[in-house]
Amino acid sequence: MNDRTSNDAIPIDRFQAIADLKKELNAVILAHYYQDPDLQDIADYIGDSLGLSQAAANCQADVIVFLGVHFMAETAKILNPNKLVLLPDLDAGCSLADSCPPDRFADFKLAHPDHLVISYINCSADIKAMSDIICTSANAVAIVNQIPKDQPIIFAPDRNLGRYVMEKTGRELLLWDGACIVHEIFSERKLIELKLHHPQAAIIAHPECEANVLRHADFIGSTTGLLKYVQNSDRQEFIVVTESGVIHQMQKATPSKKFIPAPPNSNCACNECPYMRLNTLDKVYLAMKNRTPEITLPESTRLAALKPMQRMLEMSV
Repeated sequence: MNDRTSNDAIPIDRFQAIADLKKELNAVILAHYYQDPDLQDIADYIGDSLGLSQAAANCQADVIVFLGVHFMAETAKILNPNKLVLLPDLDAGCSLADSCPPDRFADFKLAHPDHLVISYINCSADIKAMSDIICTSANAVAIVNQIPKDQPIIFAPDRNLGRYVMEKTGRELLLWDGACIVHEIFSERKLIELKLHHPQAAIIAHPECEANVLRHADFIGSTTGLLKYVQNSDRQEFIVVTESGVIHQMQKATPSKKFIPAPPNSNCACNECPYMRLNTLDKVYLAMKNRTPEITLPESTRLAALKPMQRMLEMSV
């Protein structure tokens, strides 16, 4: 029997075909927790933004296949200029990154020349290039705490993470007004109703969520932080207030526990990032087979963006 479908040249056993291509290319597959379960299961490394950055920085492969969104693949290219970096779907963007246009941010920065710029990694390479230090949700508080208290700081682009960092550090930050469509969609009213139906469940939330949602959380942390919390907690039920893709890893790590995705403020599947879900097994196979779509950056942008990335990695040891 022919192992290919008749019209699109996609192998029937895509998992094996991808494994074969990985060996042929000397490739490594990096995946974010918000990818579909099948994509998480083919990855060599699964992580949040900080972990993926560290994995990319230490990568020994010739090819990096990035199962995430555009700014993540850009980050891998910033750290690995001589490697082929593939993103299965170039339309896998990010609403948060899009909320910070480079031209507008350049004007904002110019208006506050005495401010140090700390940018959340969920931003474009152009924004990274205008930053002094990059951070992630896992290390933002620790990085801000390392900055002298008399140094004014611009925090971009996520206002919700910025507010959370202000609360935790006691620092006044000048916030760029950006946000993630997924983390802003959670309904406080529906969350309270869900808690009433599951009174023993712990509410765990990502700091990109709005303050009115975070105030109900028993634990707030990065995606990796949430995963570690459910593994170490004595609780058996959890209401998960972040992109629901991470539940796959939670279930694999603790199969006896119950995980309930927090409801959005409508009947849509808005707690799934539409950009993350653009990547598919078929697209992964085709990207590896055809060595495209490839992530490229102007060398001047890459070098400018590399400096704040390196500072983050140095400050996160």
